[in-house]
Amino acid sequence: MSIHCELLILILALTLDVQVHTGEIIGGKEAVPHSRPYMVLLEQHMQDGKTKHCGGFLLNEDFVMTAAHCLACSYTVLLGLHNFSNSNGIQRTSVVQKFPHKDYDKTDFSNDIMLLKLSSKAEFSTNVQPIVLAGQGDGSLPKSCIVSGWGKTDKNIPYMSVVLMEANVTISTKCEKEKSYCTEGETGPGNGDSGGPLVCEDGKAYGVVSSGAINKYSYAKIPDYRSWIDSIMNQH
Repeated sequence: MSIHCELLILILALTLDVQVHTGEIIGGKEAVPHSRPYMVLLEQHMQDGKTKHCGGFLLNEDFVMTAAHCLACSYTVLLGLHNFSNSNGIQRTSVVQKFPHKDYDKTDFSNDIMLLKLSSKAEFSTNVQPIVLAGQGDGSLPKSCIVSGWGKTDKNIPYMSVVLMEANVTISTKCEKEKSYCTEGETGPGNGDSGGPLVCEDGKAYGVVSSGAINKYSYAKIPDYRSWIDSIMNQH
């Protein structure tokens, strides 16, 4: 099947599947094409035969980070994507190993973080680049951050955006929980754009989009998981 046909099928699936889990960049704008070359779209192939979608981000040539609630039987990983109607530079691969955090709790979304090892190495280019993770030493958290994804742009629309969207968010201390960040307001991700990064002023990924309620959004706090992340990546 040609890449053109695969993309056409994907666009139809994104348009028709009201159960897409990539969520909602609400109040955002289109990202400058390929300005976020670490962004990944995950096609989740579920046990019931359905295909869902989550976001993710590239850590190195072997690993992608996403949310633990994005666990699926198998994946198709799209790298270098901006606009679904343009296949130029898109890399497609699969996942050979999944590493959801062992303490992930699906009832309260605590420890909602997962690593995916790619079946073939990502080929770095202008459109495909890894992002640096915030470390445990990054104590002074920048307040102004950005979330991005291909999710819905309006809560009343059941289909995803054809282009990568982004939105500015501000971290709030009022609603944060243990090992998580929180942002408030009408602008941001919904229950989805799940697995995408919370990227702050220094260009590092500080959080993983986890869950959302009305005008409140939660992110797994990457600095608190660095030991676990480094251990998985060094061992595999």
